[in-house]
Amino acid sequence: MQLVVEGRAVPVCPEQLGGLPTPRQPSERIGERVLRKDGADVTAEFIRGAEEALILAKMIGATEAILKSRSPSCGSNQIYDGTFSGTLIPGDGVFAALCKANSISVKTEEDV
Repeated sequence: MQLVVEGRAVPVCPEQLGGLPTPRQPSERIGERVLRKDGADVTAEFIRGAEEALILAKMIGATEAILKSRSPSCGSNQIYDGTFSGTLIPGDGVFAALCKANSISVKTEEDV
């Protein structure tokens, strides 16, 4: 991405910062919880990753985040409903919600 090359963006994956592997099983947010498709609760990892990513954002003075749409971590305004059926509902991913609560503007890759 050009913004990274120009030194105006820092690539970060909150899910990796939370200790989850790549690749990983699909996960979806259901209320305050995040569950993998196999039913395992990965809420703690998503919260830890969001908190770590927020620390990085604050360290560099970020005022805006460009995040992955519909993700249980980074989705903004729309996320999957937790049924793994591809159904979208209004909502934010864990990190997107934390950014917004900390006055960091959120966009998705679809907005840029």
